[in-house]
Amino acid sequence: MKKTILSLSLILFATLGFSQILKPVKIDSVVTVSLPANFIKKDTLGQQIYQATASLGFVVVIKQQNAADNKPLKKEKDLKNVFKTFADGIQKQSHNGSIMNPRDTTIGPLEARIFTLRVDNSGSTGEAPQLRQFILLYTQDATYTFEYFYPEARAELAKAELKEFSSSIKVSDVNRKDQYLSNAKGMSTPVKIGLYGGVPLIIIIAIATSIRRKKRLATEA
Repeated sequence: MKKTILSLSLILFATLGFSQILKPVKIDSVVTVSLPANFIKKDTLGQQIYQATASLGFVVVIKQQNAADNKPLKKEKDLKNVFKTFADGIQKQSHNGSIMNPRDTTIGPLEARIFTLRVDNSGSTGEAPQLRQFILLYTQDATYTFEYFYPEARAELAKAELKEFSSSIKVSDVNRKDQYLSNAKGMSTPVKIGLYGGVPLIIIIAIATSIRRKKRLATEA
């Protein structure tokens, strides 16, 4: 899946045309996203791939069906690991790419990860730096990747279109357990400090108090 995403993202922008109006497209019963009317859909090897030329960038949406024996993630940290592994894999494919601004977000009741890959091949091919914003959405049944790819020089101009595309992603008929089973987040940092820092302190105070008491009793005797 990652190789497919990378190759699709290297499409030139010579074909960028007039302003495109984004319209809702139902990917499946779970996900809907707005795409330019000129989108092309491909079905291959368990993937649904949507490609479209927008006004200032290129849009790619991929639905990758997860393996039939895919086990449910147990905790939120397992989902974070999925996000990290994906981002690391994307970066490794791009020799001159660097991850920027990774952050978590929510789409309906689900958690998602947003990050931007900056690809600078100006030193090797002379190609101007490109920005690729990814939104990764994982469920037990499928993994969805939403990408908006555009020249860095158009960053300011592309903001509105990028926002329109990313905010159009909607989900239905799912809940958090479609991502991971347990909502338990473990102990918070203040609790950990209190437990691991406070308990030893209490023990030390108790020992010191006991020693002073013994000395006092010995003196009184």
